[in-house]
Amino acid sequence: MKRCLVLGAGVSGRAAARLGGRLGWRVRVYDARPEAIPPLNGSERWSAVTGRWRPEWVSDCDLVVASPGFPEGSEPIRDSLAAGRPVWSEVELACRQLRTEMIAITGTNGKTTVARLTGEMLARSGMEVPVVGNIGSPISDLVGTGASRAVVELSSFQLRFTETLSPRVAVIINVAPDHLDWHGTMDRYLAAKARIHAAQNEDDVLIFDADDPGARRAVRGARSRLVGISVSNAVKGGYLVTGGLRIPVADLSVRDDSYLTDLLIAAAAARVWGAEDAAVEAAIRGFRPGPHRRRVVGELDGVRFVDDSKATNPHAALASIHSFGAVVLIAGGLNKGLDLSPLTSAPPVRAVVSIGQASRQLVDAGPPGRVTPVDSLEEAVWTAFRLSRPGDVVLLAPGCASFDQFDSYQARGEQFTRIASDLVRSRERT
Repeated sequence: MKRCLVLGAGVSGRAAARLGGRLGWRVRVYDARPEAIPPLNGSERWSAVTGRWRPEWVSDCDLVVASPGFPEGSEPIRDSLAAGRPVWSEVELACRQLRTEMIAITGTNGKTTVARLTGEMLARSGMEVPVVGNIGSPISDLVGTGASRAVVELSSFQLRFTETLSPRVAVIINVAPDHLDWHGTMDRYLAAKARIHAAQNEDDVLIFDADDPGARRAVRGARSRLVGISVSNAVKGGYLVTGGLRIPVADLSVRDDSYLTDLLIAAAAARVWGAEDAAVEAAIRGFRPGPHRRRVVGELDGVRFVDDSKATNPHAALASIHSFGAVVLIAGGLNKGLDLSPLTSAPPVRAVVSIGQASRQLVDAGPPGRVTPVDSLEEAVWTAFRLSRPGDVVLLAPGCASFDQFDSYQARGEQFTRIASDLVRSRERT
């Protein structure tokens, strides 16, 4: 009987534990927090240990399955590798049990957008294809379902400890500095992303943004067939050209390069599996950004308030900034070991209001007088409005994670929306 140690009792860890139990393994789950261990139902067959990490737990197992909450430099991972134990992600565990053909999608930004669009294009073409992984259900939950195909969104955390993952279609949207607090260096982060194509062969397809330097680096050495997507070549005379389609850009809800690239990549991926032109066009025309992704949440005296709380790294924040003409930026939060200085010097940015743990870093990074530090998001919204002029956008694009002040980027965006709405209502009453 295989003995498996699962690190982490979150969604990914519990999915791995359930799968190990179904395979008849002896599974032990470790999480430092006792409150993270859920009550077991009758179908779950695994035990749990909590509290301070003990290296002897590694010696009592044959395999370690690591959840994203454990950085590759963490003590449990170091001890596992030092002991010579195989370390897999939940994705690797699942892939060893699946015969499901996959479109696997990764990138620093845009993963969820491309995964959902690809799934929608396939669904509109009459194909029943689940969208799983970093979005929706864990990939382990596919085991035993008989699913012949799946669209899988994958983070760098999930890819880091994969060996046999071999998608029929792999997608690398872009690669820019992110999660360096987890991976340690940019080279390690890039190498994790590149694992999406490491086991592909010449019959497989690798789609990437040919305009993105990080994506171009990540596809080097790939054995699969490369399909480069370039928005600069695909937008011609005001039309978005993809396959046999010519769609007026003016008809779309999004017109900046980052979102247009997402649309083009999704179309290319879905077409590999035979998505119909009518389905691709309907999905493109109907696309709207998800919550907390460049959503206009209010307008007052010619100033728009835009929620892009999902912009949790500088790459995403800069894409958001450059989609507007003049910006008063609200930035900061929990930095992930990244250089925040480009946020303070981007040409559309007239002023920056900084929040959270990274507030002082932004002040130090910006030109004198450019960055105003404040203590709360409410103060940030009011300060940004005071600094704004008619025609400006007060933009929440933090470039940082939210966990220093909020439970999630969603909670941060929801609070921003409430504050902006209250400000608009209060001024309208006067």
